[in-house]
Amino acid sequence: MIIDLTDTSTREIAKQLVQIREEAGLSTIGRVLTLIVITDHVRGSEAAIDAANEASREHPCRVIVVIRGRRADAARLDAQIRVGGDAGAAEVVVLRTSGAMAAQSASIVTPLLLPDTPLAVWWPRHSPTHLSKDKVGRLARRRIVDSDTEGHPTDALAKRAAGYSPGDTDLAWARITHWRSVLAATLDRPPFEPIIGATVCGPERAASVDLAGGWLASRLGIDVHRAVGPSMIVLERASGSIVLEQISPTAAELRITGQPPTRVAMVRRSIADCLAEELRRMDTDGVYADALASFDRVIYTSASVR
Repeated sequence: MIIDLTDTSTREIAKQLVQIREEAGLSTIGRVLTLIVITDHVRGSEAAIDAANEASREHPCRVIVVIRGRRADAARLDAQIRVGGDAGAAEVVVLRTSGAMAAQSASIVTPLLLPDTPLAVWWPRHSPTHLSKDKVGRLARRRIVDSDTEGHPTDALAKRAAGYSPGDTDLAWARITHWRSVLAATLDRPPFEPIIGATVCGPERAASVDLAGGWLASRLGIDVHRAVGPSMIVLERASGSIVLEQISPTAAELRITGQPPTRVAMVRRSIADCLAEELRRMDTDGVYADALASFDRVIYTSASVR
């Protein structure tokens, strides 16, 4: 069910939400959090809503999407409420703002938050430098960005490192969860030799690859080389190398010196998958913080790896 409210107010939106629940016999008790999505793009908002809807199947929630329009236009708030089959396991409130209303996201969303549930905010692109100082970001326990959508990944991650606060996270970080798991499990097996060299390789503009470099630098305590080429990570130790390389959209190959190659399931993750992972925890991700702090130990090379 979709209900449109034109030139409205947050009071009318909240009233309509209560009326919908009462008429349909719905309850907010099963909602485990409120997710706010902030975007400046009407065109890209549907993709963000689809991802939030899919993630809500694991985390039933209220999704509030704020689409900030032109500041030069007249002040106006239009809303759309989606429930049932049009909202996954969530109830979705889409707010289109313009003029002075476009600068008042925090005051607009506050009356619509679910009581006694944690709040997460996601900027699909164009996130502020200091997420925790943003007016909406201050309200949230989890603040999510996607550095892979913000232009040059080096600049995006530098911005994230400069403005980091506990509770910040990045969908680019979730994209390498499987890579980190496979490598950590591999290094937990003998021979237990120190890693003396590391290279991460992937597309030139890929924040997830850069974050993998920061993660290795923080865990191994060494400088990590960043190259352009096929998606892979190469670790060097005295007895030989460990190579983890993506060989298809669904699989990677693990090659360890002196051992036969091994196929590993490595599906390229969707935005919805990454978002769902980041909503599983509302506490600080210290490993991500360490990876950002060690980002300056990633050394970019002009050579390509093939």
